[in-house]
Amino acid sequence: MANLGHVIFFSLIGGIFSLIGGAVLLRRKKIAENLAAYGTPFAAGALLSAVFLDLLKEGLEVSSADTVLLAALFGVVAFFFAERFLHWFHHHHQHEGHDTTTSLIVIGDTAHNALDGVAIAAAFLVSIPTGIVTTLAVAAHEIPQEIGDFGMLLSKGMARRKVLLVNVFSALATTVMAVLAFSLGSEENLPLGWLIGLSAGFLLYIATSDIIPQIHERTPNKRLFELQPILLLVGAVTVGLIIQLAHHFVES
Repeated sequence: MANLGHVIFFSLIGGIFSLIGGAVLLRRKKIAENLAAYGTPFAAGALLSAVFLDLLKEGLEVSSADTVLLAALFGVVAFFFAERFLHWFHHHHQHEGHDTTTSLIVIGDTAHNALDGVAIAAAFLVSIPTGIVTTLAVAAHEIPQEIGDFGMLLSKGMARRKVLLVNVFSALATTVMAVLAFSLGSEENLPLGWLIGLSAGFLLYIATSDIIPQIHERTPNKRLFELQPILLLVGAVTVGLIIQLAHHFVES
């Protein structure tokens, strides 16, 4: 059975991994760009496997199918409208003559990290293996995302030291929300089926609406056997195998 120590440790690991890519960008831009280009499709596959082979599967064992699947659907739709709102807010203030891009990048990244923390907590409420797998999938997609965020903040003129400091505090939102969600869930103050479903919907939305379209954009000739589509498959298979191993050895 997972405890708060597991949640704190693995959520911090996820945050640290997310900062690695950005830190690399500050030192070696070319390496960071390659890491983002190849890490992004791998992350998509990792998230898809974590959602369908672990989170939803485990959620259906602790709650009814109607609850978990409705929560997952609600999660996808809710995050779609949340993203729409951020884009609307951004363009609305641009038309008014205010440059809100930098603050919105920081706010968006912090909110994203907080939701990652909720997903990690929900996974650990199910089992330790599910929590570990979800943390690995979250870390896989956080690395290329943080590289993008670091790059945008630098392009807006923010000093390198300030960019790193801002992202350190932003990454801590993962641990804060993970601890809060796990503590509430452990006291049975949160409906676990809904929490797992929402988390699955969030990760599914990130994989299908954010990461996969980037893969199509970066491979315009649409050949089937290109490196990035293959890396998506590698990510899915790798995390699928990790799921099997984690549940076999950690739970045994």
